[in-house]
Amino acid sequence: MKKTVTRIILLLIVASFGAAMYYLYRKNAEDPVTYETEQPSIKTIVKKTVATGSILPLEEVLIKPNISGVIEEIFVEGGDYVKSGDLICRIKVVPNLSALNDARTAIDEAKINLDDQLRNLGRQKALFGKGVISQVDLERAQVAYDQAKQAYTAANKRFEIIKTGTARGYGEAANTQIRATVSGMVLEVPVEVGNQVIESNNFNEGTTIAAIADVDKMIFEGKVDESEVGKIKENLPLEITVGALEDRTFDAVLDYIAPKGKEENGAIQFEIKGTLKKQDSVFIRAGLSANASVILARADSVLAIKEGLVQYDGETKKPYVEVENGNGLFERRDIELGISDGIYVEVKSGVGEEDKIKVWNAIVKDETM
Repeated sequence: MKKTVTRIILLLIVASFGAAMYYLYRKNAEDPVTYETEQPSIKTIVKKTVATGSILPLEEVLIKPNISGVIEEIFVEGGDYVKSGDLICRIKVVPNLSALNDARTAIDEAKINLDDQLRNLGRQKALFGKGVISQVDLERAQVAYDQAKQAYTAANKRFEIIKTGTARGYGEAANTQIRATVSGMVLEVPVEVGNQVIESNNFNEGTTIAAIADVDKMIFEGKVDESEVGKIKENLPLEITVGALEDRTFDAVLDYIAPKGKEENGAIQFEIKGTLKKQDSVFIRAGLSANASVILARADSVLAIKEGLVQYDGETKKPYVEVENGNGLFERRDIELGISDGIYVEVKSGVGEEDKIKVWNAIVKDETM
């Protein structure tokens, strides 16, 4: 019995030893785990946030009529350059019957008063010739007659203006001639010949005849999310990219950040505006959609590595990387970071340009080779 137990124990020992030797053999036969490495490089890192919007004129003037009527003739079209005072269009007046009737009644009343003052002046002259009244009384009668005559003339002109939009003696001041109030480019003419237009007054904005703007003074107008608005401030540089103009960027300066946000699609958006620098080589059309990169920070020609190479200590939260020491092994190096653009991050100290930094993806040998 004792011999049997001894044999079993010996067999177990031999089997365990053999298994251990086989494991060590297999372990030594495996290829060591290898890692890719990357070296730091010199890059320019720009930290920025992006706002979406469009290109608009700094000042856009809407030309509106001061009399209602029908467009009779248009003298400009979109893209034309005009100077202040140039004729935009002519309006044919469609008189209001009520106003026309009131003006006709005013003429009749003025004529009655004029005839009465004429008769009174004749009587006063006769009395003055007989020495009954003084020179002062005669002059008063003459003044009353002159005033009645003036009122009659004014009533006739008022009737003519209501009926035709102008009157004799007013020349270019006619209400039917709509003229440019500023110099610039005509952006659009939203009316056509035959369209009815409404005058601009205290109760109505009026119909827009044309939109005029100085296209040499353009701005970017866009919106940023509330999560980004705290990072930006006025006078920061902008890089504008326009979808219709490929491979072109335009410089601008952030001039305005709205003090109050507006809710859009469940998110709070803040309006921003930036003035574009004058462009002599390319024409930027008003209304083009654009993106503005707000430059928050910039570091030119600095040592940088990819964000994915950086690790953080579990206790101190300080950044570090693993650098190859020449024996196929890696050692930890604490580093100091600068600004990041989300892909690359500036390294201020800890590694050099010749160091090989561990990439956390082991190279797996292809079994088919």
